[in-house]
Amino acid sequence: MSRMPKRVKHRKVHRGRIRGCATRGNFVAYGEFGLVAMQSGWITARQIEAGRIAGNHFLRGEGKIRIRIFPDKPVTATAAETRMGKGKGEVDFWCAVVRPGQVLYEIQGASEASARIALNRIAHKMPVRVRMVSRRPKV
Repeated sequence: MSRMPKRVKHRKVHRGRIRGCATRGNFVAYGEFGLVAMQSGWITARQIEAGRIAGNHFLRGEGKIRIRIFPDKPVTATAAETRMGKGKGEVDFWCAVVRPGQVLYEIQGASEASARIALNRIAHKMPVRVRMVSRRPKV
């Protein structure tokens, strides 16, 4: 089940540039353990779904996986062997723009050992470098 927005204001957007670190979504909010991006990049809806499946398959219902990113950026592409001109291509896939420090996934209700293995399996599906973090104690 590919994730994408129900409706958008603009059908096609510019590619843009990814600068700086994440200022929002950069701490573990729901679970005990999280997967944090260490690089910037695009994570496609298919990669997000592949990570969800890999984590849930290992946990077997022991814990709950929460996805903290959403693919809201449309990426366009023109068909191969198409001449220049004729405008911008059609939407090819949807992706989430990720900055360093952004929490991608969270796991709650699982032991640290099983959460570590599950997040490691998710990390293999990601196109950016990630690391596991745990929830900070509230002061």
